[in-house]
Amino acid sequence: MRRALDAFYRLGGALSAVHLTLIMVLIVAQVLGRVLDKLLGWAGFDALGLNVPGLAEIAAFMLLGATFFGLAYTFWQGGHIRVTLVLQYLPKPLHRVMDIAVTLVAASITGFAAWHSARLALDSLDYGDLSIGMVPVPLWIPQAAMTLGLVWLLIALLDALFLLVSGRITQLKNEAPQE
Repeated sequence: MRRALDAFYRLGGALSAVHLTLIMVLIVAQVLGRVLDKLLGWAGFDALGLNVPGLAEIAAFMLLGATFFGLAYTFWQGGHIRVTLVLQYLPKPLHRVMDIAVTLVAASITGFAAWHSARLALDSLDYGDLSIGMVPVPLWIPQAAMTLGLVWLLIALLDALFLLVSGRITQLKNEAPQE
């Protein structure tokens, strides 16, 4: 089960990387198209008009995917910012209790956000909401990606909570789970 969950979190990280790579490819294509058009203009030729319509909006939606798909992976790798100012002065047993409490609160907030994000995506699907830009994108698509990312993070938080409560890990910091 541990290997499946770890692979699940890595998949989220990979999807996040794919989204970032696609943003980069689109922006490079846009820049190269503009440079080529400018060079053709200087050479006395007509510009080809190579541009990606709605690039800013598409890049924003892909950034949303990159952010939310990467949440669980980043959490599991210990990449999220943790405020340890108080924790460093607590005795080890209390440190574990605090980690459990904080993880429970994080899971609750994430579950709440995932629930309402799913409701928003379903409402957008029901009403046929479209983005307002050059390229009308059905809003339920990026909202569904956000929901999926939040559910992914919720699974990671519940996984960590289970490991903390069961004693398989003693703290969240950067300790890898044991099988």
